[in-house]
Amino acid sequence: MAKPRQRKIVATMAELADRHDLYQQSVQCPVAEIDFVLQQFQALRRRKPYVLREDFCGTAYAACEWVSRDDKNRAFGIDLDLEVLDWGRRNNVKKLTRKQQGRISLMHADVLEAETSTVDVVLAMNFSYWVLLTRKRVQAYFNRVYEVLANDGLFFLDCYGGYDAPKEIKEKRKLDGFTYIWHQAHFDPLTSEIECHIHFKFADKSRIRKAFSYRWRLWTLPEIREMLEQAGFRDVHIHWEQADDETGEGNGEFKEVTRGAADPGWITYIVAEK
Repeated sequence: MAKPRQRKIVATMAELADRHDLYQQSVQCPVAEIDFVLQQFQALRRRKPYVLREDFCGTAYAACEWVSRDDKNRAFGIDLDLEVLDWGRRNNVKKLTRKQQGRISLMHADVLEAETSTVDVVLAMNFSYWVLLTRKRVQAYFNRVYEVLANDGLFFLDCYGGYDAPKEIKEKRKLDGFTYIWHQAHFDPLTSEIECHIHFKFADKSRIRKAFSYRWRLWTLPEIREMLEQAGFRDVHIHWEQADDETGEGNGEFKEVTRGAADPGWITYIVAEK
């Protein structure tokens, strides 16, 4: 009697994918980010910055880009998620030269408690500080940033908003080999807390659902500016993302503005001067 054939198990694209790599491909652009930091620091301070601290650093993608730019550059990366930090060490830091690796320090710590030397630049990008859900905690964080910055240091952070920001919606964007899905799953107007997820979909129809999940406070620009000013920052500059002429979508270029627009969805960079 013939034995039944064993079916060959083939892994799906989702099973073979690395969620952190997908995140870096779909969400982050450290080259453009560091370009912006250097451009703004030169414009406002007329010198080069050399020491950067990346708060809520995740895989330390930006910190690695920073130390690769100049032999004098040093970077700190701080995050509470040890698994993500370890991934960054294996996949980002290890790609640096030995000398570059010696100029980056990753810390498993709370940004409200971490101790580092004085820095020229602090980064808090990808809306990461929105995990701080109360004004008291954000104010405490901004106070800490102010303390660690050099006398002419700059604080870089970002913000998003618009009348689509509190909506419970999904937005899809096709990338090379996969689709990135941003899911605003729930918004509570009483607390301004929002629950968001990132999903990934692949050509073989497999998915990574809730590859990343966030419980954020949807902070507004006036609130952020007020807290920065209360922390002691003397000037706060808002840089509004510009739109593509044909699609109307953001094009990754930012221009300083004094007035905004009632867009359904906008992103800004914020530069706070000590």
